[in-house]
Amino acid sequence: MSAHVAETPQDTSAPADDSAYRSLYHRAADPEGVFPDASWSQGIRTEIGRLGGRAGAAEDLDALRSRVTAWADGERRRFRALRGGEEGTAAVLSGRAALACAPLAAQDGAWLQWTTSPGSADDPSALALLELYASDVGVGRPRASRGSAYVSVLREAGLAEYAVPASRLALDRRIADRDFYLPAMLLAMSRLPDGFLPEILGADLCLRAVGALPPLVTVGPPSPGTAHAPQPAAAAEETAGAGHRWDTVRACLDSGGRRSERMAEGFSWAWGALRRWSDDLYADLRCARDPAYAMAELLRARAREGSAYHHRYRLAGRSLSGWLRECRRDPAEFLNALAASDLVRPGRSGASRLVNGLVLQRGPMFRVFSPEDLTVIRRWIDSLPAEGDPSSAGPAAAPAPSCPMPPTLRPRGEPLTAAGRAPTDLRSAYHLLQHRPQTPALRRYSTDYLRAWLARARHGIDRDPRALPPVWPAEGLRPWLLTQHDRHNSDWESSRDTPLPTREELIDSTVQLAPLTLIDGAWLQGFTDYELASSEHGYFLFETYWDELGNGVPGLNHPLIYRQVLAGMGVELPPTASEEFARWPGFEERSFALPVYWLCIGRYPQSFLPEVLGLNLAMELSGVGGGYRRAHTALRKYGFSTRFVDIHNTIDNVATGHSAWAADAVDAFMASVLKTHGTEARTAAWQRVRTGYRSLDPPDGWGARWAALRARGPGLRRLGEAGAS
Repeated sequence: MSAHVAETPQDTSAPADDSAYRSLYHRAADPEGVFPDASWSQGIRTEIGRLGGRAGAAEDLDALRSRVTAWADGERRRFRALRGGEEGTAAVLSGRAALACAPLAAQDGAWLQWTTSPGSADDPSALALLELYASDVGVGRPRASRGSAYVSVLREAGLAEYAVPASRLALDRRIADRDFYLPAMLLAMSRLPDGFLPEILGADLCLRAVGALPPLVTVGPPSPGTAHAPQPAAAAEETAGAGHRWDTVRACLDSGGRRSERMAEGFSWAWGALRRWSDDLYADLRCARDPAYAMAELLRARAREGSAYHHRYRLAGRSLSGWLRECRRDPAEFLNALAASDLVRPGRSGASRLVNGLVLQRGPMFRVFSPEDLTVIRRWIDSLPAEGDPSSAGPAAAPAPSCPMPPTLRPRGEPLTAAGRAPTDLRSAYHLLQHRPQTPALRRYSTDYLRAWLARARHGIDRDPRALPPVWPAEGLRPWLLTQHDRHNSDWESSRDTPLPTREELIDSTVQLAPLTLIDGAWLQGFTDYELASSEHGYFLFETYWDELGNGVPGLNHPLIYRQVLAGMGVELPPTASEEFARWPGFEERSFALPVYWLCIGRYPQSFLPEVLGLNLAMELSGVGGGYRRAHTALRKYGFSTRFVDIHNTIDNVATGHSAWAADAVDAFMASVLKTHGTEARTAAWQRVRTGYRSLDPPDGWGARWAALRARGPGLRRLGEAGAS
């Protein structure tokens, strides 16, 4: 349960072959990975231009949409025609098609996962895209994303061994390299939203125009009583909501200009990738109707390990090891020899030694083949013409090789990343950390900053009466939550006679809180990641983030509401994500310390999950019943809007609001740790949650500062006060 984040990413440069896209898929599925735009953007852009060509302006998208819809309908008819034949063939096609669609279907909609960032949290276009994305991930429910629905059906069909997390799909060798090209590129672009937003939106429009991937018409019910098939895109998109999505995405970019052309290019690229992939998969499925095709694939896959044995066994005058070495290149000749051997009884797998005596408990090949392998072998044997049957000249020929993949994303030997720009002080850190991509420089800074800040939070924690209980309560946190609410109310009642701040003091404190409040929810930004947003623990946190930004309604967006409060005070600030905002002279340096912590921890939703859960609980509970009510009184006294504090006091309530969700998220996490890892791990995890809770307001004395100094990396030591102090 330790929070370990590697300081220097490993160079996992992929060789210049088709498997580069499989590696890219695995890498781009990591929400904490180093994925800067320096060395990747040009490769991605070149690939989009190579396959998509130079598209016209966005006005051509309507024509493209009609063409894509017609193409998809034609593809469905073509794939549906493959389903005819015996039941075994239909099952083979169903499984192969479902797996081929899995890399894209398991991440359906993930390309929108980083289209919002702390600095764009009040941008209407970003909020509109977040609304679409929230629908894709099934906000408010665990495992309710489009991808989760697909994985659940794969699981029913017995095909989901490598489906969770999605990055494991790259390890499933039943899935061809070609099946990773389109989803890998989409995921890579999703990690570089500043550079590829138009292309991402164009690809989204294309995929929604296609609807369910055409090859899925070959996928039948995975088991008796299951009447539905996996759907990677919205199955009902054509009848409900498709027009809204189309209009929303198109409206997110200014009409005309280069950005609109880039959207059309992204659309054309996605369609080109789909056409090529669909053609290749169709050819593969057509070949797979022949049982010899799957048998040849099995031999290629197992030949390397098998060739280490069987030197003494002779078949058609050659050692079996020699045959198997040849199978890695072409198994056609060995298939003919095997069909003619005494190991096989053509047309009668039940009488064939290859799948009976040799693989039984006392046989020399016991457990060498999986049940799925044995099904492939039996199907091939049963397809062979019986001895003396003149209807066929022999076993089917080996299938033709598949179409080659395009050039890799980056040439062999190209550096994995560029170092990136490093923060020089708190203000530059605030500006740089609002952008999603993680460079090595930002990774070093953010992990150093986190270590220092959390060291302060841990210092003297057991002596702090405001800290979470030393042991996770057996009854969960809801009773404790109510006790804290009672304390907040008592504190407010006792402070009603305390003089309110002056008008000038109130305005100054409101201004100094702007760097914090205008990135409301930044500590949860990592939970916009596709899989985390619908996970058992993460869905609480994504829904909270979604609420902080107004559920797609600008009038409910917390940063926008806060800017209205500032405007009422006569304060107009630059855009939050701009460098001008970070350098605005009205802010004190200390006003950036806590916001930078939020921005740092929000980048590590997995490595620092316990601390995020604790921080989230502290944040949502902090003003409920007390601080918000006092702020309401002060704002009202001077005629300023109270909407910001009023809305927080209601949506953060301890019964059904964010405070309750935060407590439930902690309880769910702690229960899962206990179940999975045991009591000792639960104790360690709880201490991390406590640290996260206290990190909202860590101590600032000499001992805490010394603890922070000791925990700092060399980068922050050089920056002096720019660290956790």
